[in-house]
Amino acid sequence: MKKLSILLLLLLTLASCSKVPAGYVGVKFYLLGGDKGVDSEELSPGRYWIGINEELYNFPTFTQNYVWTSSKDEGSINDESFNFQDIDGLELNADVGITYKISPDQVTEIFEKYKRGVEEITDIYLRNMVRDALVETSSQFKVSHIYGIGKAEVMNIVEAKVREQVGTLGIEVEKLYWIGRIKLPPAVKESIDMKTKATQLAMQKENELRQTEAEKQKLLLKADGEAGAILKVAEAQAKANRLLNASITKTLVEYKKIEKWDGILPKFSGTNALISVDE
Repeated sequence: MKKLSILLLLLLTLASCSKVPAGYVGVKFYLLGGDKGVDSEELSPGRYWIGINEELYNFPTFTQNYVWTSSKDEGSINDESFNFQDIDGLELNADVGITYKISPDQVTEIFEKYKRGVEEITDIYLRNMVRDALVETSSQFKVSHIYGIGKAEVMNIVEAKVREQVGTLGIEVEKLYWIGRIKLPPAVKESIDMKTKATQLAMQKENELRQTEAEKQKLLLKADGEAGAILKVAEAQAKANRLLNASITKTLVEYKKIEKWDGILPKFSGTNALISVDE
């Protein structure tokens, strides 16, 4: 009896009461026996008795974010950054982040496929999918495109490929993104930077030329406008003069003389003195 009590106490000690936290779904895994494998029942948040033949895996159902970087201060202490190549075989390196979440209704299915918890799935399987998609996609473009205007395009393609792979399993990839700049060999980076500066300088010169041409056209239009205004004034004055000349007759001239005469006859005309009418 005493031995049986000790055995039961030992079994109780080996067993434990485990918890599924809020925001998680639990999966019970049987280690031995005929029922070995995954329990088909998904465990909602609460406390559960886990025996010596069982293990409990908790899967978060809220959004997860993980970064694969070369930094020891983010993600893992190991270098988890990605190495890949462009279409010419040039070696590139980059840090990448992922945001995803797990469907609560498919936790059992995910565990049955990978036999791992969420950390291992992220570190191993998701990372491998991202790496393979990135290597495949980058090999279709030149480094100048990947490093420059095509940076977002490349990541969008990679994201679509990974999302397609895991979507049916209940893992929803919300976003894949670059972290910082893509790392290039120093000589290549210097060459791209010089080319970029040359392009920017050329664009600046072209813009300045366009601005100068626009100012020139503006001045020409202003001059044309002023010349047109002067011409219109001149034409109007000429027309007025023609009308005035046409209206002047001999009779009108005599009338204007009489109209302006003050009634006093001139006393002198030429060299001959005239007698005043007042004398």
